[in-house]
Amino acid sequence: MQLLKHQHPYVMSTAFSHIFQGGYAAGYYSYKWAEVLDADAFSLFEERGIFDPQTAKSFAQNILSQGGTIDPMTLYEKFRGREPKNDALLKRAGLLPED
Repeated sequence: MQLLKHQHPYVMSTAFSHIFQGGYAAGYYSYKWAEVLDADAFSLFEERGIFDPQTAKSFAQNILSQGGTIDPMTLYEKFRGREPKNDALLKRAGLLPED
């Protein structure tokens, strides 16, 4: 069963109907939120240099080594110095111009 006919050229929103059925929508949102965190965190490495030792150390100390011991947003803000922004993900997707 599909909600809408497939469009040509192929359009994902008409083929990915299971995100609107059952409980998968919340799970899919969590994947997108993880992409926001990934892109925003990686943008700090890009700003400071991919192999910057201080950035890597901060990531290891504030994110990787803490596990589930502290609220994840608190850890992220400690690493990044601010709340996450979606700009990096939008740039990665080609929806915002590069700086």
